Amino acid sequence: MNMTHYMELLATNQPWNLIVFMAIPVILAETLAITELYLLFTRKFEGSAYYLNRFAGISVGIYFIGIIIYMMTNAVIPITQAGEWRSAADVIAVGSYVIAGLPLIWIALQELGLVNKRLIHEHKLKVHAICVALFLVFGHIAMITGMLDPSILGYKKATVHQMEEGHMH
Repeated sequence: MNMTHYMELLATNQPWNLIVFMAIPVILAETLAITELYLLFTRKFEGSAYYLNRFAGISVGIYFIGIIIYMMTNAVIPITQAGEWRSAADVIAVGSYVIAGLPLIWIALQELGLVNKRLIHEHKLKVHAICVALFLVFGHIAMITGMLDPSILGYKKATVHQMEEGHMH
């Protein structure tokens, strides 16, 4: 079966790529989302849930800076330059994965006091919630399209032919 580059990345170098590109960021992001809901419902902005939320938000945002740099330099730019995208599903999967990290970076910047400094606490909560929602939407788009067989959208895997003189073509 053909795979998108997104799925190939997760399947290669098992279990390390799966841990680095899926488990760690998803665990941090899900921790952020769960504690975000708790804070929105309870309005308890002190204590362990609040500090876990801040830690997860800062950590996953910083972590995604590294992921995005890696993805841009080792996947997006080289694949684009070589014209090796495996259909629109491939572009959407990788692109959505990269885009999913941007709202998490914004959360980290907000938690570090680098953006939204003048917003009142309630408005910062709204920004947080919107950013978590954007991450979930783009992350799920990446996962769904990443699991799609790119041949469904027209990708044809290059074949190797044996030439008469024994040269590969």
